[in-house]
Amino acid sequence: MSAPRIEAADDLQRVVLQLSSFHSFRFAGYYAAREKGYYWEAGLDVDIREATPDINPIRQVVNGSAQYGVGAANLLLARYAGLQVVALAAIQQYSPLVLIVRQNQATPLPQNLAGKRILLGPNSNELLVYLRQQGASLESIFSSTENPASQELINGRADAISGNITQEPYYLTQAGVPFQLYTSRSVGIDFYGDNLFTSEGEIDQHPDQVEAFREATLRGWRYAIRHPQEIAALINAHYSQKKYPLDFYQYQADQMRTLIQPELVEIGYMNPARWEYIAQVYASLGLMPQHFDLKGFLYQSNTPIIDRTWLSIGAVLLLLAALITIYSWYINRRLRQALHYSQQAEQALRISEERLHLLADNITEVLWTLDLQGKCTYMSPSVFKLRGYSAAETMRQSLDEALVPQSTTTVRRQLRKILGKLRHGKDVPDLHTELEQPCRNGSTVWIEVKVSAMRNRHGAYIGLLGMSRNISNRRQAEQKIRHMAQHDSLTDLPNWALFSEHLQQALAVAQREQHGLAILFINLNHFRLINDNHGHATGDRLLQDTARRIQACLYTVDTLAARIGGDEFVVLLSKVNDRAEALMVAKRISRSLGIPFLLDGMQLQISCRIGIALFPEHGRSERELCKHADQAIYARENPMHDQVCIYGEQKLEFE
Repeated sequence: MSAPRIEAADDLQRVVLQLSSFHSFRFAGYYAAREKGYYWEAGLDVDIREATPDINPIRQVVNGSAQYGVGAANLLLARYAGLQVVALAAIQQYSPLVLIVRQNQATPLPQNLAGKRILLGPNSNELLVYLRQQGASLESIFSSTENPASQELINGRADAISGNITQEPYYLTQAGVPFQLYTSRSVGIDFYGDNLFTSEGEIDQHPDQVEAFREATLRGWRYAIRHPQEIAALINAHYSQKKYPLDFYQYQADQMRTLIQPELVEIGYMNPARWEYIAQVYASLGLMPQHFDLKGFLYQSNTPIIDRTWLSIGAVLLLLAALITIYSWYINRRLRQALHYSQQAEQALRISEERLHLLADNITEVLWTLDLQGKCTYMSPSVFKLRGYSAAETMRQSLDEALVPQSTTTVRRQLRKILGKLRHGKDVPDLHTELEQPCRNGSTVWIEVKVSAMRNRHGAYIGLLGMSRNISNRRQAEQKIRHMAQHDSLTDLPNWALFSEHLQQALAVAQREQHGLAILFINLNHFRLINDNHGHATGDRLLQDTARRIQACLYTVDTLAARIGGDEFVVLLSKVNDRAEALMVAKRISRSLGIPFLLDGMQLQISCRIGIALFPEHGRSERELCKHADQAIYARENPMHDQVCIYGEQKLEFE
């Protein structure tokens, strides 16, 4: 190697860094910081420990077994759970987590994985959201297995697996298994990957040491990225116990460069807004509350920035005072240096501008600015991918053209209020809202908008800076999840929870407007016999056809049908004038269900029993009405014919 390994010295402070996996190029920067002496220069003797399946880096740091650790975005979940972890630096700007599908499964899109076995490892929440947004079936997901995920895919025991892009694709390529990769970034789910973290206690007790460790680590990562072959050979020779071939670590080095993006982003940079977005994704899964406070979670570096320009000027003045005889020579040297620095600054500015244009053209978010009169002064080119309009076209659009009518009224009122305050120099809080915008192709897109005030270098307000993000897939997924939680999966009728919600609302209206209301409980006769004789598949189709027939019997918008059990249904008539109206609907349902069902060439016959409870005669609460409607069904000892009964009255039979 080009530099000797630095051994521990007695005066160095010993600390432990707990990795999240086995020794590999995923952790190259830490090895470089140790082997190149950066930790030693910071006064630290760092013990770098690889992880085993039973070691959790978060637990190791929290219980004091390690002072530092490497963790994924689930650090946020640990923080919400009360563990005082603090993110020091984001090493991977992109998550390495990918969905890997066997190519011979003929599943070009994740939603075609219905019925396939999907193996998701721990901390795969971003892939779970991705699969939901893509409409993939989640019924066949499993996580427990004795073998590595790649081996399960090779052996055919899994059709798709979650994997780390720095590892599993290499294994599968070596095994000759064709595969396809999918990443959640393709739909805007953008998590950080590996993050360096510590605990609040460590920061409180050793603030200078934490800062020194962080800076030495980032220095090591910069070296590792510039010298990948050297560090790959170092890992292979001194760290890895698995003894992979050298090309494995070189493959990892290539993948890590893509994940870290050192040409575009300073290594270790963390965007608070992006962590807020990750928290929102976790909240959509029910893993943490909405708008979780990140205070204390993101480390604030205290490294002072030394302005060497002023030190140089001071030295120049002293030199001029002491060595006036070489004044001319010194001025000439400074002029040459100034020219050199000017050329460097010009080159740096050009590179910076190129990076800015690259980011503006390729980011999925849309950046825009408004002046104090509400006129759009900038729109990033990424708006074309969002709406199909160019930035120039978008800047010319009025508010009515840029938003759908439902969103326009709200935004116009908020903008008028915010800009009015800014014009008078008053502070305003950041605005965070969700809006719907029209697209060129006639569709619409839902966006999440964050707006903050802009100041000039004198501190005066000059306008608004906004960022828009496409959340259409997220809203669709949330809507689908809400629908699934409130509807029966077999018949797609409302379930008891949604029916109860509508009943409570209907009771409140009936009491306020002084009109009647009816509940019909419906039980099927002979269903279980058909289910036993012809199978559950036939029984399920019979229930689906029954639900359609019941719905077809309800003519007004004030009615609602729901499935509340195996062969039990319930109907809400939100407004009835008398018992005759409720009886008429019940008879219509009874006659419809008495018509034979034709399923798979078979004629199947069922009948039903219907119990009716009326508001306010038979109760004024949900509990009383449901109880009495249920009792009306069983008022007769042998109720095996089509029959309808109002609670407390003689039953009407239909032969």
